[in-house]
Amino acid sequence: MQLTGSSTRGDRSSAGGWWISGLLLLATMINYMDRQTLSNLIPRITAEWNLTNEQYGDMEFVFGVAFAVGSLVFGFAADKVSVRWLYPAILVAWSAVGFATGLTRGYDSMLVCRGLLGFFESGHWPCALIVTQAVMSKSDRVMGNSILQSGASAGAVLTPLVIRLMVGDSTEPDAWRMPFYVIGLIGLLWAVAWIRLVPPGLLPAGGRRTVQATGSTSNAPPDQDAAADDSLIGWFGRLLVDRRFWGLIVMVIMINTSWQLVRAWLPTFLQKGRGYSEAEALYFNSLYFIFTDVGCIAAGAAALALARRGMAVHTSRVLVFLACSLLAALTTVAAMLPAGWLLLGTLLAVAAGTLGVFPCYYSFTQELTVSHMGRVTGVLSFVGWLASAPVQKLFGRIADATGSYDLNMAILGWAPLAGLIAFVVLWPVGRNQREQT
Repeated sequence: MQLTGSSTRGDRSSAGGWWISGLLLLATMINYMDRQTLSNLIPRITAEWNLTNEQYGDMEFVFGVAFAVGSLVFGFAADKVSVRWLYPAILVAWSAVGFATGLTRGYDSMLVCRGLLGFFESGHWPCALIVTQAVMSKSDRVMGNSILQSGASAGAVLTPLVIRLMVGDSTEPDAWRMPFYVIGLIGLLWAVAWIRLVPPGLLPAGGRRTVQATGSTSNAPPDQDAAADDSLIGWFGRLLVDRRFWGLIVMVIMINTSWQLVRAWLPTFLQKGRGYSEAEALYFNSLYFIFTDVGCIAAGAAALALARRGMAVHTSRVLVFLACSLLAALTTVAAMLPAGWLLLGTLLAVAAGTLGVFPCYYSFTQELTVSHMGRVTGVLSFVGWLASAPVQKLFGRIADATGSYDLNMAILGWAPLAGLIAFVVLWPVGRNQREQT
């Protein structure tokens, strides 16, 4: 079976576009399985290697900085090289690093693997957003991005279950290594499926980007659909004077900080901060990420429904983002609650909000450019990760100093709302109010 080409019928996405969204979901799932394996096993690894919270923060810091650098490298590469080949190559590379993580023998080698994993995993997002921009119509794009992003939840749900199945209650040294091996091998299967199912010509070749099924290219600078000066300096200069770019800069820093820190520290918060066992924390972690998936898909469905009922596309996205931001802010409530059902229920609401903002952010990003989607995604991701990575180390340092994770958790949830406020101030309103589905 191979996917067929894109539709040209007005503002409707092709069946092939929805099939590709499913493949992107699986790629995101694998991305997060490789990423989340360490955070789920870190209480066991820190005990075995006698590491501090700050040292784990260093691992996430290195991951974040490498992710930032890789975002630039692969963002620019994705605009020049066909994503049909670049995408599977990147996925195989990060899967190999995930496998190699199981071979590490100490803190230093773990740092190296964590850095390489972040570098290669960053290539997923420029490639994936180029694909959804190419095969999805404008009004369907938030839903397509929701499907793409929901793979993060699927991967994060499966990872604790895989770990529990393989590790169980074993107290043997090195019992934590097997999940890295198994999860690392899954990426090879996806790469084979991608090459077999996505035929040549279905996706635009590098440097020749068009938007599927809209009837026109983007109406917005900074690239003016590649008609203007296409030099790197000229393009970057236009980007820097675009207010929308700076609104997205603040937004991505805030949502990335909130999502990545809760993702990385939740198992430790539950076990060391609230006294849950490893098994209880792993099972709840799976449930938590089921709710992130619910929030992600619900955000896309809500934006799609509002747009199809006549609301301006931009307005629908802002309202959905606002609702998700308010859910994310419930981390303040969670930080004040003891172990129990009320705490867990509050965290599930936080889960829906912290991931639900991402499909809207991706769709805002896709309004900036057509021919340089990889570049824009790479630059935004670079800034977002570079700004949020040091907070991982700071989180660990504060936890070591205070003996608690509560202060950090209480503050984190408000970041998406702050990002939305800056975005609304900087994004020109008049142009988007006229944009209807």
